[in-house]
Amino acid sequence: MVKLHIKKGDNVMVIAGNDRGRSGRILEVTVEKRRAIVEGVNMVSKHTKPNAKYPNGGIIKKESGIHISNLKIIDSTGKPVRTGRKIDENTGKSVRYSKKSGEVIK
Repeated sequence: MVKLHIKKGDNVMVIAGNDRGRSGRILEVTVEKRRAIVEGVNMVSKHTKPNAKYPNGGIIKKESGIHISNLKIIDSTGKPVRTGRKIDENTGKSVRYSKKSGEVIK
């Protein structure tokens, strides 16, 4: 299994593309395609037929996937940072940390 620098629930900022500078929370990560769905970013219009969820059908705005190389994690200071991995001395497990401040990212 591949270890990615992001995971579901992280707050991230888009660093490239049409939505550059926008930020949001990760709703879903597709490891095989290396894409993530970020809340409120990369919105697309989807035409739907009437169904149980949308009785009238019509055009629905929803988030689409964005490649993870275009995302950076936002740390506790509110700025996007590069991340690394290191072994935590207390637990012995691999943890993510901010390369700028050195603090562990939860």
